[in-house]
Amino acid sequence: MDTDLALAAYDAQIRRAPRPDDPAASVESDGAVVRVVCDGPGWNAVTWSGLAGMSGAQVDEVIAAQVARFGQNGRAWEWKHHDGDVPVDLAVRLVAAGLTREPDEAVMVAEIADLDLDDRAPDGVELQDVRTPAEVEDLVAVHDLAFGGDHTAIGQVVGRALDQVPPTVVGVVARADGRPVAAGRVELHHGTEFASLWGGGTVPQWRSRGVFRALVAHRAGIAAGAGFRYLQVDAAPTSRPILERLGFQTITVTRPFTLDPTTPGAST
Repeated sequence: MDTDLALAAYDAQIRRAPRPDDPAASVESDGAVVRVVCDGPGWNAVTWSGLAGMSGAQVDEVIAAQVARFGQNGRAWEWKHHDGDVPVDLAVRLVAAGLTREPDEAVMVAEIADLDLDDRAPDGVELQDVRTPAEVEDLVAVHDLAFGGDHTAIGQVVGRALDQVPPTVVGVVARADGRPVAAGRVELHHGTEFASLWGGGTVPQWRSRGVFRALVAHRAGIAAGAGFRYLQVDAAPTSRPILERLGFQTITVTRPFTLDPTTPGAST
């Protein structure tokens, strides 16, 4: 895979032209940033910024404008900072404006045609596309066990997509003896060359058995069947080595900076 070509496509098609799957979301651009704003429970974020040539004071004004804009809907949001974003002190300025730096993630991409989609699930495990509200609940339950916290919002995203034609999100659940043991989703960004993987959580007792690899392969097959060229994932350190062995390559690093206006003391 040509990583420079993949990075240019990712910047143009995903960062600069996001396609939110929530009907309550809209894409806004004021020239300096592109942002997704959602009045429902969905994702809110600055996905791209073009701050080259601005003075420090001007950059701070842009950041303050985003804090104010997202503060209007009162929902948590993030600024998706990537390697190569300017100015070089952008991260410092985001923190100074009240945002919190979250752990780095590797943006990994593979050409789907280069992936081995025959990575089978271990004996006794079956992979199933999510097609009913009950199966959505199973996906959420796995995420709660695998990652901790409440993943109801993810269930809402997958649930809304059940009746979409063509679908923008497909959830997948792995079952052992009928019980859900792993789950994830693939988002299909129609109009781009990219599908993306999210979730990929496995309950503790089923880790290191090959379920995660099979879950990646199954979702890659969904993306291949829908005609996408690239498969992208924001990978945590724990999943990065597995994805590298499957053929994914790191094209950049992203670090979310988050702000929840409902948190006491948050900037407004």
